[in-house]
Amino acid sequence: MLDFIRNHKRLTQIILLLFIIPSFIFVGIEGYKRFNDTDGVAKVKRSAGPFSFLQKDYVINQHEWDEAVRKQVELMRQQAAAQGRPFDAKLADSKAFKWQVLQQLINKYALQYMVSKENLSVPEQAVIDKIRQVPGLVDAEGNFDQKKYEQILAGRGLTPEGHVAIMGQEMSMQQIPAPIQFSVIPSKTVGKRVINLFTQEREVQKKVFSLAAYKNQVSVTDEDLTNYYNDHAKQFTIPEHADIELVVLDQATADKSVKITDADLQNYYNQNKDRFATPEQRRAQHILILVPRNAKDADKEEARKKAEDVLAQARANPTRFAELAKAYSQDPGSAKNGGDLGYFARGKMVKEFSDATFALQKGDVSDIVQTEYGFHIIMVTDIKPAVPKTLAQVRESVMQELKRAQVAKKYAEMSETFSNMVYEKSDSLKPVADAMGLQVHTFKDLQRDPEAAAKQNPMLANPTLLEKIFSDDCVKGKHNTESVEIAPQVLVSARIAQHYPAALVPFEKVKADIQTAVINQKALVLAKAAGEAELANLKAGSTPAGFSAPEKVSRPKLAQSGRLDMAPVMKADASHLPAYIGAERPDEGYVIYRVTKVIIPEKIDPRLEEAMNRQMTGTSSAQELYAYIEYLRQQAGVELLVKKPDEEDKK
Repeated sequence: MLDFIRNHKRLTQIILLLFIIPSFIFVGIEGYKRFNDTDGVAKVKRSAGPFSFLQKDYVINQHEWDEAVRKQVELMRQQAAAQGRPFDAKLADSKAFKWQVLQQLINKYALQYMVSKENLSVPEQAVIDKIRQVPGLVDAEGNFDQKKYEQILAGRGLTPEGHVAIMGQEMSMQQIPAPIQFSVIPSKTVGKRVINLFTQEREVQKKVFSLAAYKNQVSVTDEDLTNYYNDHAKQFTIPEHADIELVVLDQATADKSVKITDADLQNYYNQNKDRFATPEQRRAQHILILVPRNAKDADKEEARKKAEDVLAQARANPTRFAELAKAYSQDPGSAKNGGDLGYFARGKMVKEFSDATFALQKGDVSDIVQTEYGFHIIMVTDIKPAVPKTLAQVRESVMQELKRAQVAKKYAEMSETFSNMVYEKSDSLKPVADAMGLQVHTFKDLQRDPEAAAKQNPMLANPTLLEKIFSDDCVKGKHNTESVEIAPQVLVSARIAQHYPAALVPFEKVKADIQTAVINQKALVLAKAAGEAELANLKAGSTPAGFSAPEKVSRPKLAQSGRLDMAPVMKADASHLPAYIGAERPDEGYVIYRVTKVIIPEKIDPRLEEAMNRQMTGTSSAQELYAYIEYLRQQAGVELLVKKPDEEDKK
């Protein structure tokens, strides 16, 4: 498992492409399961439309925020592993990062609000066509590998139907920002100016006040050397490190031990048959007598009496319900349609309204139903019963769901055994490895620093794991670490085979290096003083002397050659020539640059111009999109229920 990401980069990239639609305003893939509304962190209007006021607002709670952070961290971890670079775990722990994820989550719901308002959708076939274009899932003959697709989905806890629904939702949301992103036309004047600055060449000379020229003026004492050694102790310290053993329990291990029989499948389907059916829907009309939230008791009583009067008329002649709704209902969206709300499933409306509707039979008129909006009279006009599906129709969905449930159960059992064994038999990892069929991995020279650990394997960079490994219990007690979850459904335990404390290299071994460093340090002070004095004289009008032959530099040339020594040249104010600028170069001395000419190319490479125009268009599009998202947030009535990190820090 530890080598999986490293050895299957291609598959990892396919998974990332398959499940992530690249956009800075989305956070991974969000399922449809909602949790309770306690611990709310933000609120967004649920949808738009003629009866939106009957629907609950989205309340983003702490659990959902935590889940979004976890998914984003896992995505970043996978991307880092696929690209062979270390993952910065400290970033993922920062308040600023978590706050950014919350804003992205809010942006997503604001977009969903607008999708609902504009009735936007994407044909299912368009979604399927998009999925069938994923590299790695299409063979040389152009055939789509359905089996591999389903295997990848299963690994993500999804079915094909669920994935198509999620992709359709994401693609629908992309229709909102797309016109903004692709309609921006950046200023040609600004673009030309930026391209000129990027492509211009500067003819430059330089004069170096080298370290070598001042070294003979430097004297170094033993005290200087001792002070440098003490002041730079970290530089001469070999970090604490250890050779470790490690075992991993992941969901894949549990998956191997789970077998689903046809009988298991049939039993699970029989027990959950209703869940695999198309849910019952009701069509209803309603009459609303509004009651403001701050209404006085007398006003509430008057509204109730009015509702009772209308109810009496509706029950006396139900065929007049639409007529009564047009005459009395104060729902501006549905009144003109005779109070018709269309079809909706249980739970889609506020609880009181939904419960009352689904307690009625077709043609029934309800009693007065009170919600936070006022008094409702409801009549059910049609019922679409739940439509069951045969096992054959939903076999794959049932299989995936049952497999997920059994693997989750098995993993829970195994994780408990794993955690107990590494604790109870704490002097070795072999017992748990033998009992559970796990491999004992070894790593040498592991350091406390996550970045250094990540170079060995990204999964070792977990801060909690490193803290446990280098704890007194592991270092001095020679015990296993307790089980640590380093990723979702990935538990590890480690032990130290050999520990090496941090050690300061003896002074005598590094004395020669210290002497060189101190001499250079003192020589640089002298070189800089001389150089700055010369620079002041040149800017005052003195005659230049001792400069090198001119050479031409530009931003692209510096970037390609890595000539960091010439970087200050492009920062010099070239409005008046010659222009002078000085820079300290610790490894060279002090350098004065003399810019004598600025050359604007007569012709610009069309490919470069096109690339820069695309970049400027992208920047402008991002700014426009940011402004539009802010507008959407206002339209969606976004309400933050928690304080920004900087506001919390001021407490």
